[in-house]
This record gives sequence, structure tokens and C-alpha cells, in this order.
Amino acid sequence: MKSLAKLNFKIICHLMGLLLMVNGGFMLLSAIVSWYYKDGVLNEMLLAGAVSLGVGGVVMLLTKNHRKEIQKREGYIIVAFGWVFMALIGTLPYIFTAAIPNFTNAFFETMSGYTTTGASILTDIEALPRGVLFWRSITHWIGGMGIIVLAIAILPLLGIGGMQLFAAEAPGPGGDKLHPRITDTAKRLWLIYVGYTLAETLLLKLAGMSFFDAINHSLATLSTGGFSTKNASVAYWNDSPIIQYIIMFFMFLAGSNFVLSYFAFKRKFQKIFQDEEFKLYSFFILGLTLIAALLIYFEANVSLSAINHPMVWGPFESAIRHSLFQVLSIITTTGFVSADYTLWTPFLTIFFFGMMFLGGCAGSTAGGIKVMRHLIMIKNGVLEFKRTLHPHAILPVRYNSKAVPQPIVFNILGFFILYMLSFIVGTLVFSWLGLDFKTALGGAASTLGNVGPALGDLGPVNNYASLPDAAKWWSSFLMLIGRLELFTVLILLTPFFWRNR
Repeated sequence: MKSLAKLNFKIICHLMGLLLMVNGGFMLLSAIVSWYYKDGVLNEMLLAGAVSLGVGGVVMLLTKNHRKEIQKREGYIIVAFGWVFMALIGTLPYIFTAAIPNFTNAFFETMSGYTTTGASILTDIEALPRGVLFWRSITHWIGGMGIIVLAIAILPLLGIGGMQLFAAEAPGPGGDKLHPRITDTAKRLWLIYVGYTLAETLLLKLAGMSFFDAINHSLATLSTGGFSTKNASVAYWNDSPIIQYIIMFFMFLAGSNFVLSYFAFKRKFQKIFQDEEFKLYSFFILGLTLIAALLIYFEANVSLSAINHPMVWGPFESAIRHSLFQVLSIITTTGFVSADYTLWTPFLTIFFFGMMFLGGCAGSTAGGIKVMRHLIMIKNGVLEFKRTLHPHAILPVRYNSKAVPQPIVFNILGFFILYMLSFIVGTLVFSWLGLDFKTALGGAASTLGNVGPALGDLGPVNNYASLPDAAKWWSSFLMLIGRLELFTVLILLTPFFWRNR
């Protein structure tokens, strides 16, 4: 077709090669971990890195003479297929080391890592070689960095899901912007991302974690991924509240807009306190934590016994801590577990399920439906009542004291409708593949929202190993479209995308 001929395939392939080389570099870093801990899989990790670097290098060489120009169509293809190819080549460390010899399982685990979902098919995480565990955590961290680049540089240009609003606060010249060049903006946010990772690693080490556990949990926290080095996740440290509070603090930061962190370092605190999305994000966390804590505390016979650990600082502190931890973990879509919330009251099970449809802030590494979208939908809903009474009045939706263009409002409403339709279809497909109602419902919400823990057979203390292969592939697809803002992937499935204009 003529439209296919117009696509700049060389630059698409060139960037794919670059991604594979980045992958290979991190695989070699994981090989160094294998060498240091003498875990017996050094050669396999080196081979995986060499293959990824080799394939990526050859592709880049073959496409070095390309037009340095990316149109919208190429942008969609690069974003969507980039994640897929990264996940495909990312299976090599699992397969070569026989940590996950089954390709379907390896792809599921890798896609879960890159999309920072944190859903796992592994039944004995602690038995894995250290190099493989580090690679597993690194996939989160790469995915988290990628999301920052998407939010800053690519999605606003493609007009995805109202991200133009976030673009107004990030790249481009102007008084409220970070820097006049997108690349410099991304560099500054990456620096914050790396700095937070190192800071959390140091604090967790000082709090009593081993260095290996500390760096892995930091990689998983800042990316809002949730892969742990322990079978019990963060519940392993239930007798060390300080460790859990440190992780909570960084989960909160990871779920907030990284641009606000930049403003904080520049001592522009007024911009933070005036940001409507940040205020609603904080309100959600505090309000939902209070409700959950009160229910846990007054249902102590059921709820605190379900936490199943010594209450180090008393029952009230324990109720507050576990409520705050689980609220943060789900809203930021990190997916760490400090307790099995499905053993708490039935109301709280539904309560946490509902949180899977929330998300972090725009410009964060969190998944789900961003708080900014909820805020604009709420404001638009309230204005609809006023428009009913005053049909001729001009009543624009305002965000951070600025009128939001109507196309962006429609885009956000369309995103929400498409998200809910995807959830419904996701649930139906899971049911068709043999999952019971609760498991299908929780699995669809969790994978689409990149949360990780779900309900039923996929609850916080279970994993996704029991799913049939078809359900694992379907989960991988839901993780991908949820992570890449739906439109980016789904538009590739439409015939008009490939037709000539």
C-alpha cells in the first residue's frame, strides 16, 4: 500500500536496534552481578547480552543511512513495537539460564517487567540466581525510564490521552517549563530517577536490608514495578516497619509527577502546592488510607490476624502502616505486598479492587488511569449540571487555573470509555479461557492497570503461574496496552492507520 511505502522504515528499524543494544548493555550489567555473586550462570548471561548487542548493532549498521525524521505513524510503531521487541529479546536471560525455560512464561515475566506490572509466574523467587533476579528488576527500571520519555517527549506529540496537558508543564520554551529542549528535559528527569533510586538503596541498606535486596527493591519501587527478591514480597520485612516506611515514601514519589520533584529541588514549592493533580493524588492516598485503617483497627479480630506478624509498634500503628502501604502500592500500581488484603473484610477486598482503576500522576512511572484524567472528568461532570441550567453559557474546564481545550477533554473522556471497554473485554476473554468470575475480574483490572496483585486465584499471596498459556498471552497484551496509554497500541489494529490518507 502507498501509506506503507511512505513510512520511514529505516529510522524505525534503527531505533529498534538502539533499544536492543540498550537491552544488551543491561544484560551485561546483570552478568557482572552473576560474576560477583558466583551464581553459576555467568556464561549464559554473557551470551544473552552478546546476542542482544549483536542483533541490535547489526540492525543499526544496516539502517545507518536513514532520514532523521519521525512522523506520527512512525511514532506509534516505534513505541508499540519497541516494547514488544524489548520483551522478546528480554526473555533470553531467563531461557539461557533455564530459570524460566518455557517461552510463554518467560515472555509473560519479561512483559510484566517492562510494563512495570509486577505480575509473576515464578513460584520460588528466592531460588533464582542473583544475576537473573537483578535482570528481572532491571526490566522494571528500563520500563520506568521509558515511560518518562514517553510522557515527556512522545505521547504529547501523538496527542495521546490528554498528555498535551502534561506537555504544557514539561518541554518547550516558557516560564513554567523545565528546559527549552525535550532531550534536556528528559535528562533532568532521568537524573532525578537515578538519584531517587540510589537514595532509596542507601536508606534501605542502612535500615537493615542486604545491599542486593536494597538495590533490587529500589529498582522496583521507583519504576512502580513491584518485583521483589523474596517470595513473601515486602511482607518478609513485616518485623521492620522502618523498611516499609522507606519503601512507602519512595512509592509516593514515584507515583507523583517527576516534574514536581524537579521544582522541589529548585525550591519552587509554590508550584507543587498549587498543582491540582498532586493535591487530589495526596487526598486520595490520605482519605483511602484513613478509611482502610479504621476498618482494619475496628475489625481487629479478622484483619490484624490476617496480617500475621508481631505488631511491632502496637495495633493502631500496624493498621495505619498496612493500610497506607497497600493503598500506596495499588494507587501507584507498584504491586508490593505487605499483607493479604483479600483476607481482610469483604468490603476492603472490593475497596482495594476499586483502587485498581485509579493511578498515579501524569509524568510519573505509575500506570492506571492517571489522576489528571479523573480530575478533568470530575470537573467536566460538574460543569454538565451547570450547562444543563445555562445552555448558552461558555463554561470551560479549568486545570491549574487554565482553560482546557475541548478536544483534550473529549480525548480524556474517550480514553476512559476505551479503558472501561478494554476492561470488560479483558474480563470476558479471561472467563472464556476458564477463569472464575472473581479471578477474571481482578486479572483484567490488574493487568490493564499494571498493578500486579489481583483477586481470587491471582490474589496478593498467589501468582499467575496457574493461568493457561492463552491467558498469559492475553495478560501480556493487556499489560502492554495499559502501559502505553491504549491508543498507541490499539490504533495499529485499525485498517485506516495503514491506509493512504
